[in-house]
Amino acid sequence: MTRQERNRKQHFNLDKLLILLITLMITAITSLYFYSRSIIVIEAPKTDYGEKIVVQLPSGQKVFTYEKLVVKKDGKLIYQGEHQTIALTGGKIKYEDWD
Repeated sequence: MTRQERNRKQHFNLDKLLILLITLMITAITSLYFYSRSIIVIEAPKTDYGEKIVVQLPSGQKVFTYEKLVVKKDGKLIYQGEHQTIALTGGKIKYEDWD
């Protein structure tokens, strides 16, 4: 090995540095993404539907529902759910746990 070869400054390879920086940036962005997803939790508000009831229909069928979903309008018993309305006229309400 000659004196020139020994004393020559070693050039830092920019390609390796660029690949290292890009890899570190991708790793940092990915880890921050998953960390933020675990921190931010959106919970739906809990709704209180009242007590559990059983509506015994005149035909012998039973409807298992909650107290606040059954209303009386004009003397008729009506079930009003999220997407449907069912007439329960003539049914008798029993307060019991149906689990």
